[in-house]
Amino acid sequence: MSEGILVSVYIFVLAIFVGFEVITKVPPLLHTPLMSGSNAISGITLVGALLSAGAGQSLLSTILGLLAVIFATINVVGGFMVTDRMLEMFKKDREKK
Repeated sequence: MSEGILVSVYIFVLAIFVGFEVITKVPPLLHTPLMSGSNAISGITLVGALLSAGAGQSLLSTILGLLAVIFATINVVGGFMVTDRMLEMFKKDREKK
């Protein structure tokens, strides 16, 4: 295994741990704004995945780019659905008062 791949895997694993620690420390009141920011980042990821899939460098990069497009799209759509549901919960509280 080359050194570059090993460093990339190391950074990926560290990012998983840091992301988990950051997300678990977020108070429930901030979940909706955090989800909106996450959706914006996933949108950027989707654009990068489209560029990667369409570059046509090799069959492997096209397949991985396609998988990235699929997963980023699922993440964006799911994130907006969760955000919409959370905002609906706040709207019902205002209507009751």
